[in-house]
Amino acid sequence: MDIKQLLDNNRYWSESMRARDPEFFSRLANQQKPEFLWVGCSDSRVPANEVIGLMPGEVFVHRNVANMVVATDMNFLSVLQFAVDVLKVKQVIVCGHYGCGGVRAALSHNELGLIDNWLRAIKALYHQSREQFEGLDEEARVDLLCELNVQRQVRNVCHTTIVQNAWKRNQQLSVHGWIYGLKDGLVNDLGVTINSAQQLDDTFLYQD
Repeated sequence: MDIKQLLDNNRYWSESMRARDPEFFSRLANQQKPEFLWVGCSDSRVPANEVIGLMPGEVFVHRNVANMVVATDMNFLSVLQFAVDVLKVKQVIVCGHYGCGGVRAALSHNELGLIDNWLRAIKALYHQSREQFEGLDEEARVDLLCELNVQRQVRNVCHTTIVQNAWKRNQQLSVHGWIYGLKDGLVNDLGVTINSAQQLDDTFLYQD
């Protein structure tokens, strides 16, 4: 497939959308009012809108390798701040996926380049939780670490002043941890939803 094919695909998609709903693009151009922020992996096999059956304009999206929430990542923090403070999203979804290449790389001892620095926190997470991996084969270890990584990133979202300030002003906001299965296309809720500062350890709370 060459680049021209992508442009042809776009024209076909645009025409199809207008045929189904002549006002779709005019509505979309006027304003976006998503209730959801999706924090996902850059993996091309996990398209946020399609996975959860939403149309363009219904979910605000941030993606990076291994769906990481890094306290010094101004890209992510800018997206989160805009989503929470300006768009007033009500749900933040951190969604990883089984078989994540970034997580697999973090488990290896191979030097890959700049990405090694990005994945170091996942290596640390594995080290901190290594007793949970005893007796598991490689695929099971990868998948367990994918789940633990999502759980950690949910808490990292909640440790930001952006989210905590939203709660202080009584803004409705919940942060969820999900994981997607490449083999069946299903999303599983990991049951780590946080919707108030009271669910956090005191160490990570900011006072007025």
